[in-house]
Amino acid sequence: MAKFSVFSEKSRRIAEADSVAVIGLGRFGSALAEELMASGTEVLGIDANEEIVQSFNGTLTQVVRADATKEEVLRQLAVDQFDRVVVAIGDDVQASILTASVLLHLNVPVIWAKAIGEQHGRILEQLGVHHVIFPEKDMGRRVAHLVRGAAMDYLEVERGYAMAKIAPPQIIRGIPLGQTGIRKSHGITITAYRTLEEQWRNADNQTVVNDGDTILIVGPTAQVEAFAQLR
Repeated sequence: MAKFSVFSEKSRRIAEADSVAVIGLGRFGSALAEELMASGTEVLGIDANEEIVQSFNGTLTQVVRADATKEEVLRQLAVDQFDRVVVAIGDDVQASILTASVLLHLNVPVIWAKAIGEQHGRILEQLGVHHVIFPEKDMGRRVAHLVRGAAMDYLEVERGYAMAKIAPPQIIRGIPLGQTGIRKSHGITITAYRTLEEQWRNADNQTVVNDGDTILIVGPTAQVEAFAQLR
């Protein structure tokens, strides 16, 4: 266990920064860790597979091979000093649950955990994990909306409420948004827009969108889907 002494000191320094510990560097965990790094976040990556760990040397702030189900190991890696930890273990439900349980025992303030099924997710929630996510299920729902061709991009903020990026339908083109009455008639709100020449801008009642522009709409899922179908 002495081999963790150097890692522990470095992990503590990482924990003091804008940082996240990611446990499990499979497809989901690695994509998450790399995106966090790209956004300027310090990342401690932990995985039990030596080959995976070696592949991330120089990519993450720190990467360590370790058994995250053991409390003493996580303490030696100073994981208990991180404000945010993600359990991204996907191929071993028992290891995921044990790791989440240890993190809760260590009083980590914010824990995110990947669930591979409803039962797995229910157990994590019962343990007290703060955020349980279902990447495959959520992505499947998102892609289903995109496959229908109604939206350029789609995000379900939570069950029953969504956001979509679409081309403006004919009924609102060339008219100040405040005069369209779409919130009352269609139950959605246009929050932002972009022309071909400009960056995204916040929309207001005076905003006028035209053919070729892109708009961002939010509202109840059914209304967002219906509005996205308009041409």
